[in-house]
Amino acid sequence: MSMDFNLFMNDIVSQARQEITAAGYTELKSAEEVDEALNKSGTTLVMVNSVCGCAGGIARPAAAHSIHFDKRPEQLVTVFAGQDKEATEKARSYFVGYPPSSPSFALLKDGKLIKMVERHEIEGHDPMSVVNKLQTYFDEYCEEY
Repeated sequence: MSMDFNLFMNDIVSQARQEITAAGYTELKSAEEVDEALNKSGTTLVMVNSVCGCAGGIARPAAAHSIHFDKRPEQLVTVFAGQDKEATEKARSYFVGYPPSSPSFALLKDGKLIKMVERHEIEGHDPMSVVNKLQTYFDEYCEEY
């Protein structure tokens, strides 16, 4: 690959990271950070970030807008598929019964998966339909914020 392509990809990755952390999600970059975060009591939303243009361009805005709701997860975290491999692999070990999917969302309660929004439920949909799906889950499983 050319040097220009690598710089271009670094820019895309940096922008995707910045977009999700600016929305209030904490980046988890190691398996230890994932275990520490996902084993906390209460509700946690994990956003599996991705550089995939179409689905990532829907998932990140959905991640940002879905949390502006009466009820929301107590903890918002993100792992970056294809970038932070160890953290992503560890997070996916919590998503029992689901194949790897990015971007995606996992809602956990007390370290156990309760709902998953996979890539096929994001790609080809508009951000608001993903927001609505996430907020339906928040309404059912999360406390007033």
